Amino acid sequence: MNRIREFDHLKAEVTEWRRHLHQNPELDFAVEETARFVTEKLASFGINNMEPGIAGTGIVALVNGEGGDGPVIGLRADMDALPIQEASGKPWASRVPGRMHACGHDGHTAMLLGAAKYLSGKRGFRGSVAFIFQPAEEVELPSGGLKMVEDGFLDRHSIKRVYGMHNWPGIPVGEFGTRAGALMASQDDFDIVVKGRGGHAAAPHHAVDPVVIAAHIITGLQSLVSRNADPTESLVVSVTKLKGSDAYNVIPDTVEIAGTVRTLEASLRDAAEQLIERVARGIAQAHGGDIEFLYRRSVPVTFNETEATEAALRAARLAGTAVNDKTKPVMGAEDFAYMLQERPGALVFLGNGDTAAVHNPAYDFNDDAIPYGIGFWVNLVKTELGKA
Repeated sequence: MNRIREFDHLKAEVTEWRRHLHQNPELDFAVEETARFVTEKLASFGINNMEPGIAGTGIVALVNGEGGDGPVIGLRADMDALPIQEASGKPWASRVPGRMHACGHDGHTAMLLGAAKYLSGKRGFRGSVAFIFQPAEEVELPSGGLKMVEDGFLDRHSIKRVYGMHNWPGIPVGEFGTRAGALMASQDDFDIVVKGRGGHAAAPHHAVDPVVIAAHIITGLQSLVSRNADPTESLVVSVTKLKGSDAYNVIPDTVEIAGTVRTLEASLRDAAEQLIERVARGIAQAHGGDIEFLYRRSVPVTFNETEATEAALRAARLAGTAVNDKTKPVMGAEDFAYMLQERPGALVFLGNGDTAAVHNPAYDFNDDAIPYGIGFWVNLVKTELGKA
């Protein structure tokens, strides 16, 4: 049974919150005004059991049920925006040049606030709900999710399971998608400094040209996946940066290469690190040069635990118009994965309709999805903790 009509009365108010957040985007950990907005709303709902300042600007707010003892489950939303100039043309577009909510974190925060308002007034469940508002999801090494975990909030609040939700353009509004196991990829980054011997561009025979070496390395890395990884497993290696000389007539001493590695298999992270270095160093040395290599582990695989996924699917079926329980994994990364490393839980996708893709200047969160998102959270509490 679809209970979405229960949450229609919240749509106008939550939409107003969402558009306010959209007009006032903040980046990374510096989401002070967003965090203030969140804590003020939570207090207005009568929620006073709050821990602000986690990892700087993160917030955890606890709502205790009136149905007796039970576990604590965590519901997480991210709060930060992106350094992108908005081109949506919406009346509520960003008022801050060069910043916008291009990933829908404004919608995530507003929907979780809507669920907090609803559940703070209807506490007929066992145990407690921890509403988690996280900064700096878009930041790497360390991200907000990692910093909050390192701060120990999961232990302090005795959180047993954690759940996250992310809007997804291309999925119809009202529909949900997820799967047990790997849902989103890990993200690692690498830097390669190609070392040659500089010289005049008119006399390349007196130099060891790192530009040529870099070109061969980039080409070599393109066949790394197809010739070294099992084709049934997912591995993506992309070179995204290349920096050489600043002059037309100078062969530089060094060239800098950088890129990213995505996989759904934790074991492939080790293999990719070894293969990239081996291929790059071998090519460089074959041309008379060498490399310096740095590989950084960033976000782990977003892995949904089976029982938590079943709970999320039950909640989605109550709240949504359709649910895909075999959603195809995606190679994007999500730092909610750090929380899923510490506690069983699940991430679900919420349909955003036929909109621009996330991280696109024309993107905007679809406010028609708001009742479905609130409905998912409320029904998840019912599924996990009893009648809400």
